[in-house]
Amino acid sequence: MSKKYGIIFTMKRETIDQILDILEETYPDAECALHHKNVFQLVVAVALSAQTTDKSVNEVTPALFAAYPDAFALGKADPEEVAGYIRRIGMYKTKSKNIVAMAKTLADKYDGQVPDDYDKLIELPGVGRKTANVVLSVGFGHQRIAVDTHVFRVANRIGLAAEKDVLKTELALMKNIPESRWSRTHHSLIFHGRNCCTARKPDCENCSICSLCEKHL
Repeated sequence: MSKKYGIIFTMKRETIDQILDILEETYPDAECALHHKNVFQLVVAVALSAQTTDKSVNEVTPALFAAYPDAFALGKADPEEVAGYIRRIGMYKTKSKNIVAMAKTLADKYDGQVPDDYDKLIELPGVGRKTANVVLSVGFGHQRIAVDTHVFRVANRIGLAAEKDVLKTELALMKNIPESRWSRTHHSLIFHGRNCCTARKPDCENCSICSLCEKHL
């Protein structure tokens, strides 16, 4: 039991391991749902996915990447023209400006390559903590936990964390989960949040970890 961050955390490591094992069995194909062919496309897609669905992003990125295949091309683009490719997703005007500025920084500062470094990533326009963690995990193979709305909701609901904000949830998960399982847990929690433990109506009757979920204990 720990009381870090002022909230008592009670779940035992054995229970945590059981939950993670079951989730991995339930969602064996859990992985990044954003379509991309390289790390540049990945960082752009993740930046576009803020407050919108991966499905929506996947619908607009093929044409976007065909028009702007690398950081050099996108960095020279007119944000208004870029906005035309992504207008079906939320906040498309702001996002178009951000990804053009991000691409220009990559072209000017990193020879068009996405840096394999957290501090350098979060300095890029439109790249926050979650985006940086996804890029490091999916793009470069580091063990990371990126906390989006699904991870935040599910982790705190089932008892893997007991926190009130995203950053503290990320830090708690890093503490409570073995580092070797961080990235896989991130994807498992997202899939569970999308397919079962939804925000409005969690399907507890058909939940594979219901018996271990603190919401029901």
